[in-house]
Amino acid sequence: MRKMLSLISSALRLSAGRTSLAVQRLLAAQGEYVDMTLDPDPPQHPKIHPTPVSGTHRVKRDPPSETLAPLVPVDLISVNEAVEPDWTETLRSERSHRDKPVVTGPPANGSASVGPEVILDVSTKDEMLTALANTELLISHPLDGAGDAVVQQAAVSESAITELLVSSAALEAPSPVDGAAGQKAPDRTVWATAQTPALPSAELTPPLTPSSMVRRSRNVDLTRHPESVHSQAGHAAIPEPQPAGSRVVVSARTYADFTPQATFDIKKCDLHKLEEGPPVQAVLTREEGLQYYRTMQIMRRMELKADQLYKQKIIRGFCHLYDGQEACAVGIEAGINLTDHLITAYRAHGYTLTRGGTVREIMAELTGRRGGIAKGKGGSMHMYAKNFYGGNGIVGAQVPLGAGVALACKYQGKNELCVCLYGDGAANQGQIFETYNMASLWKLPCIFICENNRYGMGTSVERAAASTDYYKRGDFIPGLRVDGMDILCVREATKFAADHCRSGKGPIIMELQTYRYHGHSMSDPGISYRTREEIQEVRSKSDPISMLKDRMLNNNMASVEELKEIDVEVRKEIEDAAQFATTDPEPPLEDLCNHIFHNEPPLEVRGTNPWVKLKSVS
Repeated sequence: MRKMLSLISSALRLSAGRTSLAVQRLLAAQGEYVDMTLDPDPPQHPKIHPTPVSGTHRVKRDPPSETLAPLVPVDLISVNEAVEPDWTETLRSERSHRDKPVVTGPPANGSASVGPEVILDVSTKDEMLTALANTELLISHPLDGAGDAVVQQAAVSESAITELLVSSAALEAPSPVDGAAGQKAPDRTVWATAQTPALPSAELTPPLTPSSMVRRSRNVDLTRHPESVHSQAGHAAIPEPQPAGSRVVVSARTYADFTPQATFDIKKCDLHKLEEGPPVQAVLTREEGLQYYRTMQIMRRMELKADQLYKQKIIRGFCHLYDGQEACAVGIEAGINLTDHLITAYRAHGYTLTRGGTVREIMAELTGRRGGIAKGKGGSMHMYAKNFYGGNGIVGAQVPLGAGVALACKYQGKNELCVCLYGDGAANQGQIFETYNMASLWKLPCIFICENNRYGMGTSVERAAASTDYYKRGDFIPGLRVDGMDILCVREATKFAADHCRSGKGPIIMELQTYRYHGHSMSDPGISYRTREEIQEVRSKSDPISMLKDRMLNNNMASVEELKEIDVEVRKEIEDAAQFATTDPEPPLEDLCNHIFHNEPPLEVRGTNPWVKLKSVS
């Protein structure tokens, strides 16, 4: 009987060992699967080398580069309840680009905000709880209990996202090492980095379960010292075995350290009949950069949504998209006043937005709905706003109209000007040269801008023009050639041209060298006269949005998380506008003849036959 009991006991121990091994393998596989599904392009974190220190183990990292954020003490970091790991697109997007270092510039006061690391020595679970409560920093458990790195996301109100990067489990249970029974697991050091804005209130919640990958959101306050902060998480208990010994190293950087403004070198403009041109340096403030970035992202997303709706046959007729040329519209608007005037050709969606139109109005106009900016009767090529005269379908016809607007500005004695835009395909029109002559004779305050996107419909500029120096086409009118893919170049050149016109020197010509990603219109695939490689090269080297984004990140004017939050808001705004554009009713027949005249009494208009009468209301 005793021998039989011994055999049964041995069998049970063997079975338990196999079960434990199977469970460990299952958890490891689960951790690998989570890593694969969470981030398709995982960041390359610094390597970790365990180095024994006084009988324990500390995590030794490669020395950080000089571009990393400075370390300052953490005063308060608070988080909210855990979100189950459904690994949505939002969570993945918030974690992308983490491998790109944040370049830290000097704060506004010119002094570096650098403080000592906060090191917490703990040896038991109770000491860990007390230490974490005093610093009000919660660190989650490993995914699978095997010491895998855990990443915590902490979103702060609507304007920022706090990231906590935890590279080793602080609360791992002791386990045997190499079969040595009863030997403790080594002490560990945890490095956590956070970027947090100063906001008024905070709240803590209990820690997480071991299998949680968390995304949190609460306001953060960095104005108090850790020793003076009253813990709200002291009641929370971590459902894990006691650690054999842990050490926590915490560092953080606040939004107050962002560079408020920076000066950038920009490309020098080519000049014609000018002794000096725009400056070769441009000052950009943080607020301006964020505004430009948001506006250009709205343009890009709006045009991509228009492409999608057109292919679904929700948008019909002509549709000319502006993606790739966003720096032109935003830069020009940044260089003039809202009281100035602007007229362009049929690629007008971007200018409609900068002149005051909303995304909902533009999208509804594209779908021909009553809520459109032209009440659904103009479509893609005919949009109007205050001091914005379209959107003109006849090639080059807007140029003499713009000169007429400039004549009105001079005649009324207002210190205003007119920006008149046309493309390289219209640059050979005779009416443009006639307008040059009249504008120069009368010294009209008009900026003639040729948006040279290198192709007039499907014909390259080299095949269409004997001279591609469009900024010299005015002959007796001064001109300048500008990098149209750089928003700062466009802005500074527009300011220079506006000062020229307002000073009474007459018109000036600007050539913006830009590029469109789509074809001439939605009926043009855009790859029969150029290669996909050419388009991709421009996207990778000269994209206006990427250029501005890199400048802001490399000069510590914004964080990756802040820009990603803008991207999420823009996508939602575009989706809401598209939903409105597809559900808003079409204009009724009774509205067909409205707005023919401005500020006139109603009048009758004959319909499609003599027996049908329609009414026109201003």
